[in-house]
Amino acid sequence: MKTDTVSMAQELVQNIVGNIETVMRGQTHSIHKLLVALISGGHVLLEDNPGTGKTTLAKALALSIDAKFMRLQFTPDLLPSDITGVSVFDQSDQKFHFHEGPVFTNILLADEINRASPRTQSALLEAMAEGSVTIEGKMRDLGDLFFVIATQNPIESAGTYPLPEAQMDRFGFHFGLGYVSPEEEARILGDQIEQHPLAHLKTCASFDQILDLKRQARQVRVSDDIKHYIVELIAATRGAEGVLMGASPRASLSLMKAAQAMALIEGRDYVTPDHVQELAVSAVAHRMVMDAQAKYSGVTAVRAVETILKTVPAPA
Repeated sequence: MKTDTVSMAQELVQNIVGNIETVMRGQTHSIHKLLVALISGGHVLLEDNPGTGKTTLAKALALSIDAKFMRLQFTPDLLPSDITGVSVFDQSDQKFHFHEGPVFTNILLADEINRASPRTQSALLEAMAEGSVTIEGKMRDLGDLFFVIATQNPIESAGTYPLPEAQMDRFGFHFGLGYVSPEEEARILGDQIEQHPLAHLKTCASFDQILDLKRQARQVRVSDDIKHYIVELIAATRGAEGVLMGASPRASLSLMKAAQAMALIEGRDYVTPDHVQELAVSAVAHRMVMDAQAKYSGVTAVRAVETILKTVPAPA
């Protein structure tokens, strides 16, 4: 890949990050991970307390890249057709016409996804994995850019349905935003005295530029040593203490693609072990299932991945 191409990609991402930061104060690291997921073709599950800015982050991303945005509030009575769409009979021509659901967008915010029933949650599986949905026997494509940002609240369990392992594995990243520093929180108050800053957010990247970034990320070089390192990390999750089910080969592929995207936005045309290590926890831990004894003793998947990163030697 040409040096000037990498530099232009890095500059474009920096502009997007800076634009979103005018709305999301103190969340630079989370914004970077969100863009890595977008560029690498993954999806994101944001799990954090109410009011930390999950919805604002999704809206700011969509406004920054001039993408079509849809927000869907998941509730226990939500049906699969409320997500994918439904055919409605038209009296004027005596025919059924398909009405697209919220899934036909560029960025879909699936808010509080664990409040919907497993049947409804599964309506997103094909869309997230294949970029298409099959409705009434017909496959409908979702376009070149389809990105799901799902949210869930970790402190409420009543009336919720935990996401099954198969659906967790469809998410490229799982992370939280956390609370910002008191100084940044004071800036947030100042930003919103008169109006929410989203009202003034400008588009700083075109839709085609984002598609170019996705293509460029796939051209970032991954050496054989890095590939073997990724495979060894994922393989180590399958035999780690306290792990009932380790990460799948899909995790290896997702981590590699994410590392390519991270390298691109940092201005490199090749992946380093640092890129893999920086993303491993967010890209792998949510795909693992811990046994009951580990849960009761406080051993988490995050801690297991952190231990693996320390024990599996990285290539020189």
